[in-house]
Amino acid sequence: MMTSLPPLQIGRHTARYPIVQGGMGIRISGANLAAAVANAGGIGIVSAVGLGLNSPYYDRQQKKGNFFEANRLALIDELNQARALSPDGILGINAMVVARDYETLVRTAAERGVNLIISGAGLPIHLPKYTKDYPDVALVPIVSSTRAAKVICRKWERLYDRLPDAFVVENPNTAGGHLGAKYEELYDPALDADRVIPELIEFLNSEYDRPIPVIAAGGIWDRGDIDRAIALGAAGVQIGTRFITTDECDADVRYKEFHCRARPEDVVIVPSPVGLPGRALKNPFVEKAIAHSDELETKCLANCLQVCACRDRRQTYCIVQALDRAARGDIENGLIFAGSNAGRARKIVPVAEVMAQLVAS
Repeated sequence: MMTSLPPLQIGRHTARYPIVQGGMGIRISGANLAAAVANAGGIGIVSAVGLGLNSPYYDRQQKKGNFFEANRLALIDELNQARALSPDGILGINAMVVARDYETLVRTAAERGVNLIISGAGLPIHLPKYTKDYPDVALVPIVSSTRAAKVICRKWERLYDRLPDAFVVENPNTAGGHLGAKYEELYDPALDADRVIPELIEFLNSEYDRPIPVIAAGGIWDRGDIDRAIALGAAGVQIGTRFITTDECDADVRYKEFHCRARPEDVVIVPSPVGLPGRALKNPFVEKAIAHSDELETKCLANCLQVCACRDRRQTYCIVQALDRAARGDIENGLIFAGSNAGRARKIVPVAEVMAQLVAS
């Protein structure tokens, strides 16, 4: 084990520790969690997904009519709050390409002065266009393969004459939430981070004359995991699930307590209306989803995604509603995403304590 962790530079921003807090929607990672991680020397991330639902801007009677405007206004509030709580920290957002208000959320975040934008759930081909007036904003795509990273690099170079400031490599074999792999690709060794990270680093080093850091994501829980990622060549790690059971996590306390009660065998693969599997904790809702139960509500709440089996074919369930219910504390009828290490936390602790454990030599 190394004695001390190196800093992490992404674009023009340098974090004291090479730890990026994963973006978790809806309102799992909001202003409070992001600011706490940033204040502790990491990089704090607000998930821009569906913030409007649990905000004063969303009229549930009007429903689809004001969802996107509510998201925009709620994102502004969340970023203002995060910056007030962490005036000098490195703060960013996580935005999903598949969201129908993706461009609006990215532009809004850049205008509000975020330090970086992490973007996945699709290839963020046009992300540089949306942020071209804000050169200090670092752009970080999420990929699961070197092939996807190559496509992004070449498209960005050709269309916008720029390159990503970093890549997050998400391991679909261990990550929580939506996974960047089809069912038949899960546990494919070709998508294992142990193979993808060195392969991607070799490509970036051979093709480009400036460093583009690679950040390992999925299944990172403790200092040993961080050291193993850095030994592979990663410049840092992204951690999501470990930060759920913290005081500052923005989810309802019942959500956090459910994680504390979970066992490793409760982590399961669940179908999703976006057409890709997800990793979540078993509860009555997830059991119905896995069984394709007719009891699941298939009414589209907000028309929020570019691709959605719930809206288009009345299949699966409304993902934004399922995540929102869980975040509000309805642990029976909501979707509780989790990484492969869920079940290891036993109590809710401050972010500062988690960070101290992660960086301790």
